[in-house]
Amino acid sequence: MGDAGVNGGLSEAEVADRVARGLTNVSSDATSRSVASILRENIFTFFNAILTVCFVAVALLGDLGDGLFFGIVIVNSLIGIVQELRAKASLEKLALLAAPEAAVRRGGEVMVIAPEQVVQDDLLLLRPGDQVTADAVIDSVADLLLDESMLTGESEPVAKRPGDTLLSGSLVVSGTAEARVVAVGERSYANTLTREIKRHTLVHSELRAATTRILVYLTWILIPVIAVVIVGRVFTYGGASGLDTVSLESWRLAALDTVASVVGMIPEGLVLLTSLAFGVAVIQLGRQKVLVQELAAVEVLARVDVLCLDKTGTLTTGEIGFERLVTLDATFRDDELDTVLGLIANDVAANQTALALRPHFVATDAVLIERLPFNSRRAFSAVTFDRAGERQTWLLGAPERLLAAWPGHLDAAMTIAADGRRALALGRGTGTASDYTDTVTPDGEFRPAAIAVFHESVRPDARPTLDYFDQQGVRVVVLSGDNPVTVGTIAGELGLGSLAIDASSLDGAEAVIGALAGASVFGRVAPEQKRTVVHALQQQGHVVAMTGDGVNDAMAVKDADLGIAMGNATAATRAVSRIVLLEGRFDRLPTVLSYARRVIANVERVSNLFLTKTVYGIVLALVSAMLLWKFPFLPRQMTLVSSLAIGIPSFFLALAPNARRYHPGVLRRILSFSIPTGLIASAACIASFIVLRSLLPLSQARSLATVTLFLVSLWVLCVLARPLTRWRLVLVGAVTSAFVLAFVVPFARDFFALEITSVPASVYAVGVGVAGALGVEGWYRLARRRGLVFDRE
Repeated sequence: MGDAGVNGGLSEAEVADRVARGLTNVSSDATSRSVASILRENIFTFFNAILTVCFVAVALLGDLGDGLFFGIVIVNSLIGIVQELRAKASLEKLALLAAPEAAVRRGGEVMVIAPEQVVQDDLLLLRPGDQVTADAVIDSVADLLLDESMLTGESEPVAKRPGDTLLSGSLVVSGTAEARVVAVGERSYANTLTREIKRHTLVHSELRAATTRILVYLTWILIPVIAVVIVGRVFTYGGASGLDTVSLESWRLAALDTVASVVGMIPEGLVLLTSLAFGVAVIQLGRQKVLVQELAAVEVLARVDVLCLDKTGTLTTGEIGFERLVTLDATFRDDELDTVLGLIANDVAANQTALALRPHFVATDAVLIERLPFNSRRAFSAVTFDRAGERQTWLLGAPERLLAAWPGHLDAAMTIAADGRRALALGRGTGTASDYTDTVTPDGEFRPAAIAVFHESVRPDARPTLDYFDQQGVRVVVLSGDNPVTVGTIAGELGLGSLAIDASSLDGAEAVIGALAGASVFGRVAPEQKRTVVHALQQQGHVVAMTGDGVNDAMAVKDADLGIAMGNATAATRAVSRIVLLEGRFDRLPTVLSYARRVIANVERVSNLFLTKTVYGIVLALVSAMLLWKFPFLPRQMTLVSSLAIGIPSFFLALAPNARRYHPGVLRRILSFSIPTGLIASAACIASFIVLRSLLPLSQARSLATVTLFLVSLWVLCVLARPLTRWRLVLVGAVTSAFVLAFVVPFARDFFALEITSVPASVYAVGVGVAGALGVEGWYRLARRRGLVFDRE
């Protein structure tokens, strides 16, 4: 320990010496990806590589107009990079917001500093809700319970005694302690583990999983398909004798055909639109003071069917106000009660309830000797103090614990609680505070003196918010540490039912699971029981969201499918949550849910568009290669159809309002729609091109095949855009008009190489396109009846 102070902590000079020697709590634990990593992963992708090679081939061998598709690569990468950088900034804001503070004593003064400013031999002061920021050894302790589950996986809080080691990353559940820092920074035993805790892990996203699987499938399919296409193109342009007669012009035309084939196979906008839909939702939520830790967390809320809430700070404002003191025993003098409550209110370890007493009870000359902080297991606190030479021990806590042997007084407390008030029993005990460490009901050792009555304000937005979730089929479960009568009264006011189960009477996980079957409101819930509830609901197949603000909520928030922290939550709770309601506005959750449903429904919609294009692109490429046909389209013609029937509409559809409820099986539905419609589109193109190529010059045959493909693609868009509201009809009309103008406006007609002179051939191409559109409509209706595709909004 060197020259460290004994009780006053390190001096300023000692701190400076340790900083100079590098004995600080600084470690290289990045909480988000680096800029280089973001650039690398957005630019050097498999599909970008393929399209870049295609663009280089077009630039070297053809007209740059055929490289129009490369703009998608640039835009895709730029938007992906910008969105990732925005996400990185949000994550770092959250990391800053959630970073724990460290209270230390230096030079006899208490200071609150950043964790990285802690140095070797500092004297840490630990209070309920704190996170241990460096390895330390306890000097003194008062009923300290530590949650080490983030380090050890052990869910039960661990009691600590003087001389015990505290590992960084642990959470103080209850009690207080002073501990001397023994290891900092990289030398900390738990440093790598706490880095993993702070790192933002990925929530399970069905959309992300579906997109990833689709891209993996396409990667394996495209490699051999591209090889077949290249060989087919060479032989097509080289004639029957093959490679021996391939001229430079044949190589050029083969390369352009290959590019057209490959461009048609790649869903270049799918990842872009998915990220864009998530990103826009996150930005819009940020404007409403909802901080999303991870993009996919927005989607998870759309899948939530059970929402677990803590009463205080969620259904109520969390602002506790002292209302009155109800005397139970007139032998206790008012000044005596004032002394006790003043000591509790002004104690350095005062919790939120004790702080509510501070405006009403002033500090006295009583000398605190020992304190036993409140914890949910015991449900009361105790203080031992000396006043005028007399040592006294007083208890404050749950009436059902302290007044168990006084039924008349207990009934009075329950009557107060039935009005929605919080009632705490106050009385005098024997011995010292530490004597009650393992006591649940003091019985004969306790003399009731008074009932302290507190009030909480119900949030005005709580009732409409709960009604909204009820309408959306989301079950709400209230898990509170307060008196069941108080919780039940407030729950009844909010339409959740006034029946509240006393969770302290439930012995074991099986009892908790059984109670969940018939009730949704629980009082006196211990922290480990909250985790049990979350786990039980998950095992039943539910997707569970958990909101909370206190350290007792932290582990349940962490284990839930979606953890939501209120803005005033403890650092530990914010650190493990996925979404933070910065202003603590419970009424923001319906907005988050609406954005979530919009994202998941719209991404499914646009995925169908892009995958339909990929399917017909692969089929057309293989058929033309194996039959040694010239490809039915130039690259720019394929880009024209893709942009008008897929790319531009997808942008609007991905961001459109959509209140459709989540249904599992996204990947199955996407494949069930896109594969058959892609086959129908490719069959229509083949039927059109196989006739037209024998009757017309290649340029005209390609132009009319483009018309056929556009008509089928347009109807795929019409099916996916339903219901066809006014703005969607305008969208369909606009892209149709743009396609017609491409044939009418001379510049556009020349640029896209569109040439039509035969009216009968045009009628045939349109007729085949209409037949393909009818085929798409027929499959959609059949698949919808069988539940294979999405429902209407």
